[in-house]
Amino acid sequence: MNLFSYFLANSGRPIHKNVHYFPIYERHFQPFVGRPLTMIEIGCGGGGSSQMWKRYFGPYARIVGIDINPACRAYEDEQVKVRIGSQSDPAFLADVVDEFGAPDIVLDDGSHQMADVNATFNWLYSRLYSGGIYLVEDLHTAYWDEFGGGFRRPGTFIERCKDLIDEFNADHTRGALPPTEFSVATQSMHIYDSVVVFERGRAVDKRSIITGNAQHY
Repeated sequence: MNLFSYFLANSGRPIHKNVHYFPIYERHFQPFVGRPLTMIEIGCGGGGSSQMWKRYFGPYARIVGIDINPACRAYEDEQVKVRIGSQSDPAFLADVVDEFGAPDIVLDDGSHQMADVNATFNWLYSRLYSGGIYLVEDLHTAYWDEFGGGFRRPGTFIERCKDLIDEFNADHTRGALPPTEFSVATQSMHIYDSVVVFERGRAVDKRSIITGNAQHY
């Protein structure tokens, strides 16, 4: 199924997405299509996106929506479950993970408040399965005051990602940064317009190897 075609043809519950997100979704989510998986979607919106993910990933996918609006319970069906609570509440997130297990994919499309985005990442990223995807979207809000953002404002998730790039490369800092759980358990970071994607998994082989004949130097 082509996600963007589905989005354009949608006549059901509303889906609000930026057009340029769809190639990002396809790039990072396609390997999960047709597989058993648990996806936590933070922010249920109008209920249409959970239907899109259900149809995209297939009959073995379980979509768990998180929202503070109790009306979102109406979006539940056989594959879509909704739990009501704050994305920044570790106890609530712990209850969700205890109930449904570690997620394979987390998509943060929640409040977009920088405090909430950071708090959710603090608790949930380390609970993601190895090989899983953590995607934060609508990060243009990291530059907007009303979301706790601002250009180069300390504490925004964009500024945190800049620090995480250094942390990700801790092995090469000659002791300036010690390895962390994040640096050891993160395979890659991808920065897009308004979107950051983390691929969690065993670190890549970082050895430096020379092959070929030294006489050709």
